[in-house]
Amino acid sequence: MITIALPKGALLTDSINLFKNIGLDFSAFLDKSNRQLQISDPTNTAKALLVRAQDVPVYIEYGQAQLGIVGYDVLKEKQPSVANLADLKFGYCRMSVAVPKASPYRSSVELPPHGRVASKSVNCARDYFRSIDLPVEIVPLYGSVELGPITGMSEAIVDLVSTGRTLKENGLIEIDVLYESTARLIAHPLSYRLNTDNLSDWIAKLRVALLTSCD
Repeated sequence: MITIALPKGALLTDSINLFKNIGLDFSAFLDKSNRQLQISDPTNTAKALLVRAQDVPVYIEYGQAQLGIVGYDVLKEKQPSVANLADLKFGYCRMSVAVPKASPYRSSVELPPHGRVASKSVNCARDYFRSIDLPVEIVPLYGSVELGPITGMSEAIVDLVSTGRTLKENGLIEIDVLYESTARLIAHPLSYRLNTDNLSDWIAKLRVALLTSCD
């Protein structure tokens, strides 16, 4: 029996629908009265774990799950040792640099050297500013990153943007995009190579389902 790590939050519904298309039903996770974090599908051929998105690759790396779905942003930030198998084409967002609308800066390279940039994605933010040769202090925040520039603690933020509504409501604007992110299908590398529990069959079914949904 394979184990699948599913992400809480924005990707969950689409992830469940994808697996439902190949005969695995984990929709019990969508029931708000359900508090289970591990369930089996009704056919008892697979089980799923409901975990924080950032923890999905951890469960894959340690072999507690053979398959998982996670945003590319998490893979980019954590650089886990997992097999990145497919772009699932849902959960689109982008990692962006944003500043207050009243700020004079309209490009990342215009930000002041040694200024402060708040971000949850510390590694990605650091790598980006190194790539443009701009020394900045990355301030780690794991709540509402938008408060960094609002309170004057930072000149800018690096954060995921989907619709842009949160930025707009807090008086911020995007000035640069680091990369775009979508949901990815990942697997435990050794299980993938050894085809543990006929993993390749499930992956093939998911690829077909993905192609069908894109038609």
